[in-house]
Amino acid sequence: MKLTVNGKPHSIDVDPSTPLLWAIREQVGLTGTKYGCGVAQCGACTVMLEGQAIRSCVIPVSAAEGKSVQTIEGLAVDGKLTKLQQAWIDHQVPQCGFCQAGMLMAATDLLAKNPKPTDADIDMAITNICRCGSFQEVRAAIHSVAKA
Repeated sequence: MKLTVNGKPHSIDVDPSTPLLWAIREQVGLTGTKYGCGVAQCGACTVMLEGQAIRSCVIPVSAAEGKSVQTIEGLAVDGKLTKLQQAWIDHQVPQCGFCQAGMLMAATDLLAKNPKPTDADIDMAITNICRCGSFQEVRAAIHSVAKA
């Protein structure tokens, strides 16, 4: 199978039903995308497929063949963080950090679709689970980027 991840082509040898998450982590070698629940509920595995946030633990790799996949490792360009990534740091969003890659991908998708979200918009779009409870910081970081 052929995948394009973060703009780079990869040839991988996996069963087509393998979850995209495992192809990204084990075949492509990008481990920023995390396994959390395996049933698309927690959002730790969120990546972008053709510019839309998806839960990669339940999407078969065959559904991504020939399409563009972006992971957390693909957000920064030439080592320069996006405004959202910098806001994450400025607002001290990460606690343990496990869910943060998925949260950043979901927030990136939200801002691409709605550049001026309300708290309600954020709550509806960011359904990722953060056990540390950094949801207030997530909202603050998103709002700071929306104002820029």
